[in-house]
Parts: sequence; C-alpha cells; structure tokens
Amino acid sequence: MSPTPRDALLELRAELAPAESANRLVPRIEEGSAPVSVLAELAAQQYRIIRSDRRSFLVLAARCADAPAGGYFAKLADGESLALAALSGFAAACGLSETQLRGRAPLAGCQAYPHQLAWLALNGEPAAVVLALAANFAAWGEYCAVTARALRRQYGFSDTACAFFDFFATPAPELEEEAVRVVAGTGLDGSRLAAGREYGRLLQDYELMFWNTLADLSPAAEPAVDPGLGLA
Repeated sequence: MSPTPRDALLELRAELAPAESANRLVPRIEEGSAPVSVLAELAAQQYRIIRSDRRSFLVLAARCADAPAGGYFAKLADGESLALAALSGFAAACGLSETQLRGRAPLAGCQAYPHQLAWLALNGEPAAVVLALAANFAAWGEYCAVTARALRRQYGFSDTACAFFDFFATPAPELEEEAVRVVAGTGLDGSRLAAGREYGRLLQDYELMFWNTLADLSPAAEPAVDPGLGLA
C-alpha cells in the first residue's frame, strides 16, 4: 500500500534529516566563533542564491500554471522576494554595502544548490519537486532558527540584521498543507516518490555543501567578533 502524501513527506523528511555533525558552520555561529568575514560571505552567496531560486520558482509556476502546483511555486517565489529585501540588513551588519554584496564572486560549493534547483525548474517532475522542497525546508528552517538566536546572543546583531533568518525560521504550516494538497491532487505513485527522494537527497547534500564551504573559509579557532557590529 502506497503511503499518503503526508506520510510520504514525513518519511522523506526523516530519511533526509542531516546528522547533527554534518553542518560544520552553524555550531560555530551558535558558539560565536565564526568570524564576521564568513558571515559576510554567507550574505553574499545568499544574495545570488535567492535571486536564482526566485527565478527557478517562477519557471516552475509557469510550467504548472494550470495546475495547483503553480500557485505553490508562485508563493515560494514571493517568499524569495521578501527574503531578498530582508537580506540587506544582515549584509549591512556584516559590513557589506549593496555594491559589495552584488560584486562578490560565486563560490562553487555554495552555488550548487541553486544550480540544482534551476535544473529541477526545467526538468523536474513538479509533484516530486514539491515533495523534495517541503522535506528540505525543515532542515534549512532549523539552521536559520539557530543562526538567528546566535546572531543576537553572540554577535549583538539587531532584529533588522536577523530578519532574513527569522523569516525562514518562522514555521509556515499553511505552506506545508498546500504542498500535501498539491501532491495528493497530482497523485503519488512509485515513480514520483522515487523522484522526490532523489531530488530531496541532492538538495540536502548541496545545502550542506553550502554551509561547509563557508566553514572552510577560515580556521575553526579564529576569534569571534567585535560585539559592536550589527547594532546599527
């Protein structure tokens, strides 16, 4: 008997959940030992990622314009627009101007995730993409929640500087319910479930690559931060 869409999502999320030790940067942010230079690079790489992901979601929305998945992907694109606006406060707290934010070169390990999403936008089976994204969002949201708390406690960042991470850390049960409805309406057969698992595994692997590429930019023992940064 095939699992229900909700059960499939929960099972896939549990299956793809990364080990606690898999992400080498977030624990350093949590303890305050990640230097601000690495946080600035995080902001710069996210600037590229968000703009790319927004276009990918719009492509998916257009592919599914006459299906329920179209509305789901359109909402994700709208969310990327809100996140992009919030990112400027974090970048400024890290010492990056708008010009510097736009001018940073891409890092291959950080940009693998949006490249995969762009591939899915053109080639992915839409219901399987929905399933993979909904499973992946849980890990990303938890990383953002830990980061938002640490930026306030360890780095003295303001609410404006933390708004980007707060946005993704805030639970969105209505969005998950819509994902379940989309998958249910499309029909969850064995091939879609297998594709969702494959897509989700790659997205999760590439997300960890993003964090760990940044973690490798500086020695783990480098001192933390000037507490005055991020207060403006």
